[in-house]
Amino acid sequence: MGGKQIIHDISFDVFAGEVFGFLGPNGAGKTTTIRMLVGLASADAGEIRIGGVSLQKRFPEAIAQVGCIVENPELYKFMTGRENLEHFTRMSGGISTERIEEIVRFVDLEGAIDDKVKTYSLGMRQRLGIAQALLHSPKLLILDEPTNGLDPAGIRELRQFIRRLAEEEGLAVFISSHLLSEIEMMCDRVAIINKGRVISVGLVKDLMEQFGDQVEWSVSAETTEAASRLLGSLPFVEEVVVSKEGHLRCKMDTERISEANQALVQKGVPVLGIAAKTVTLEDLFFALTAEGGGTKSGHA
Repeated sequence: MGGKQIIHDISFDVFAGEVFGFLGPNGAGKTTTIRMLVGLASADAGEIRIGGVSLQKRFPEAIAQVGCIVENPELYKFMTGRENLEHFTRMSGGISTERIEEIVRFVDLEGAIDDKVKTYSLGMRQRLGIAQALLHSPKLLILDEPTNGLDPAGIRELRQFIRRLAEEEGLAVFISSHLLSEIEMMCDRVAIINKGRVISVGLVKDLMEQFGDQVEWSVSAETTEAASRLLGSLPFVEEVVVSKEGHLRCKMDTERISEANQALVQKGVPVLGIAAKTVTLEDLFFALTAEGGGTKSGHA
């Protein structure tokens, strides 16, 4: 790496039966981490364990438990789906015809498995690639940007399929992606990485609840300062900020909106509008990865 440290003491676990999201801006270290997880890059400290087996000390045994697709799967388009799978089994060895049939049924390609791959949609190619990665019954499936290039229907289909992999097969699924809305709907837990450091790890729901509910208040320009002071003085209101549009945003329990509104009106501050804002993973992501943003560390 030219002497430059890219990854700094990151730590997380991925459990069987869960979909784990790995998020970070470009250059954050996501691809380097994946390269280390599959043995294409080496770490100068620490240990990677897959199914309890050290990747560094017992590489063949550890890597045999991993299936991996980086972006679009590499397939022979002039061959049929079945021929692609059979070609892979010849390279891997020890995979039965029955296993091929089982996987074809699971990825729902029975009606197209004997068609040439060049006739497949991108979503079908993704499912065939995942089938190939699952043939040897790995414990961990790594998908790097799996929804790249898919249309909304394809993304929804892949999301449902990945959830089935975790829930029905008990597989640990590790997904690197920049599509925050998809990660929010697809994943059980998430790690957020920035500048080579994992700055937060946890359940998607729990991470978003760190920010709490937010409420946006619209008041006239001449009362903005007074409204900000008054809201900030209320014991149940936190972090009052003024947006560039002149709106006030604060963190508070939405059930106490009427109480805060009454306090403003009683002090002669007319309220022009109130909007409850549900914090999303996108809000959390940008807050934590912004310049000078959060430095929360997390270990699963």
